Amino acid sequence: MLIEHADGRQELIAFDKDVDEELGVEFASACFDGIRQCKNHCVFCFVDMIAPNMRRSLSIKDDDYRLSFLYGNFITLTNLTDDDFDRIARLHLSPLFISVHAIDPDVRSKMLRTKLAASISEKLDRLEAAGVEYHTQIVLCRGLNDGENLERTIEALNRRRPQCLSLAIVPVGVTKHRRDPLELHQFDRDSARTVIEQVERWQKKIRRRSRQTFVYLGDEFYLMAGLDVPPEKFYDGFPQLDNGIGLTRSFISDWQSIKPSVDDSPIRLAALSGVSIAPILRRLADEEMRRRKNLSVEVIGVENKFFGSTVNVSGLLTGGDLLKEVKALGKNFDGVLIPESALRSGEDVFLDDMSLGYLRRSSAARIEPVLSGADFRRALSDFGSYRKIRSTEANYTWQSNAGYSTPDN
Repeated sequence: MLIEHADGRQELIAFDKDVDEELGVEFASACFDGIRQCKNHCVFCFVDMIAPNMRRSLSIKDDDYRLSFLYGNFITLTNLTDDDFDRIARLHLSPLFISVHAIDPDVRSKMLRTKLAASISEKLDRLEAAGVEYHTQIVLCRGLNDGENLERTIEALNRRRPQCLSLAIVPVGVTKHRRDPLELHQFDRDSARTVIEQVERWQKKIRRRSRQTFVYLGDEFYLMAGLDVPPEKFYDGFPQLDNGIGLTRSFISDWQSIKPSVDDSPIRLAALSGVSIAPILRRLADEEMRRRKNLSVEVIGVENKFFGSTVNVSGLLTGGDLLKEVKALGKNFDGVLIPESALRSGEDVFLDDMSLGYLRRSSAARIEPVLSGADFRRALSDFGSYRKIRSTEANYTWQSNAGYSTPDN
């Protein structure tokens, strides 16, 4: 095997193996030559809004088409060369996941702060000519790409079906650590309802023609608006679940799929979560408490002090914020449930590098992570037997475009 190093030096290595024996060589990572990082300066970039001095991997802004194909990370297409397009076509790297944000060249350039963003339509044309399919997303910012701009973007991407497989619209997230001089306005109850009404018109129109929804709203819009999330069939198999599209409905469906235990021993539980999902968890917990008279569950929506109160999803809760709530609980509970989405995939560590072990040692009650609705129901119905094994599960956290992705790629 001939290996060429970064400095141009070549090395020839000989292997002695049987014909049916594996070579025994594999790359240490998918992007062994380094992750291609984002060169944009997006007005909504979440990485630019994290606290200083956090671990380095949280500050990596990837914009790598290889990670898009392999892991579903969203890319902007602003850094692709002719060679990259040729390689995508030759290897048929499909589907890709593309952050469009706005189809209007001027609006997109303003949001990504680069003139390279203006040619989005031409680049999508080039991918389609190569037979590449792709999922898309919009990080919606009030006053920038909503309203008429959103209308034009949905219309343009809908015309690109079937190679454009889906469109996800997620609300911009802003933390207290943002220092960008351009003010971003977050959505509230009324503005979220306006977006839902606008998008629902497209959803009904598209479903009448194709029986697919195609354009999906992030769960946060429904939770902010105080409305129920759509039914499971509406999500067409959850093509953008990793992006937070349909997580709430999937959680509820998982809950309903589990037959609860018949254990009726007295138990007092506290369930900690992000503020936005807490009402859903309370509704499910009330359902279980009506069935089990000796069960007491207190659902606590934890305010995010680390990133700021405007960040209200469970996956961005830190160990420090959870620790404050755990200590406040005292000895009043037998068990505490925490969101597994707040932990790094494959490791028992939170975003602020606090370990799950440390959090557990700080509590008189047993602490267990919960990821799915099935986990939640198992824990409530028989906490005595509930033990969460995380080694075989994938978890989803945030990335720079306010979506969800496998972490630290």
